[in-house]
Amino acid sequence: MEIAHVPTRICESTKVDIHDGFMSTEKFTQIYDMYYKRVYKYVCYRIHNHYSAEEICSHIFEVVISKYCTFSPEKSNFEVWLFAIARNSVADYFRSQKKKRVVLSLDAILDMVLPKSSPEEIVIQDDNNHALFKALTKLSDKERNIVAMKYAAGLKNSEIAELLGVSGSNIGVVVYRILKKLQKELVKGGFKFE
Repeated sequence: MEIAHVPTRICESTKVDIHDGFMSTEKFTQIYDMYYKRVYKYVCYRIHNHYSAEEICSHIFEVVISKYCTFSPEKSNFEVWLFAIARNSVADYFRSQKKKRVVLSLDAILDMVLPKSSPEEIVIQDDNNHALFKALTKLSDKERNIVAMKYAAGLKNSEIAELLGVSGSNIGVVVYRILKKLQKELVKGGFKFE
């Protein structure tokens, strides 16, 4: 899995960027360009539906525009605030679905979030990803959410901890245990580590 490393602290000063209660176009463009891909990957990983993920991302960035004046760098960094909005939007989506989840193939999810490869690489990658996604189904929703925040969104342990209201060391331990659990499930499923 790929972890995106991006500079943080994009929004240290809220007063300079807000005029008459509105976010400047330049500031929104900067935020959107920097975070859209990561937010989209996180949402897509959680809901497994490309079209709904796009709608949810649109909603998330609408909330960013409308609620930007309430963001306070003293309370948390911008990334944590943004992914709290994303997490809440995904939770709202699941509540609105009322247990009528749409089933989408795992291959379709991979096509949405991973770059295209050669045919040989695709065959090898499909086998590996199938085993990984099968192992991921053995995790609880909370564990899958942590994996999504860590590897799809590229959040740091401290940022995940702040979102979930636990300590950073706790998240480190939880991630370690999740990875061990995944490794055990992969081995049980016949996956060979090279």
